[in-house]
Amino acid sequence: MDKPVKPIEDGMHTVTPHLVCAGAADAIAFYARAFGATEIMRLPGPGGKLAHAAVRIGDSMVMLTDEFPDWDATGPATLGGSPVTIHLAVADVDAAFERAVEAGAIARMAPADMFWGDRYGVVEDPFGHRWSMATHIRDVSPEDMAAAMQQGCP
Repeated sequence: MDKPVKPIEDGMHTVTPHLVCAGAADAIAFYARAFGATEIMRLPGPGGKLAHAAVRIGDSMVMLTDEFPDWDATGPATLGGSPVTIHLAVADVDAAFERAVEAGAIARMAPADMFWGDRYGVVEDPFGHRWSMATHIRDVSPEDMAAAMQQGCP
């Protein structure tokens, strides 16, 4: 008897980023250096580009593709930026931030303690994607968060 196919594959979550990068193979190498990503698979496409690839960062999958304008796949470097930020929950935000910057990310916001209870920082990768990262350092009630927001934060 055939085993039923799982509608959500093992290792996948309900929401998974799928990044378009001008140079997806280079992005895979960068994510390995910067975030400890492990390559899961790659599917070569036309012209030596990557039609599809996947890496695992921590317990999460990130999918990638090269730019293919004919497929309406254009990355943030070509578009002049992106309104999307990918978030990483990490055990040591200062070390993770430093590792990403040493790998070639641009520091956009150095880690700092935030009013919502996280130590939080932001980098931009060489392909134009922004990555926030945080370590939870204290529990804060929704009421205390709202009060801090009204007082002007951090």
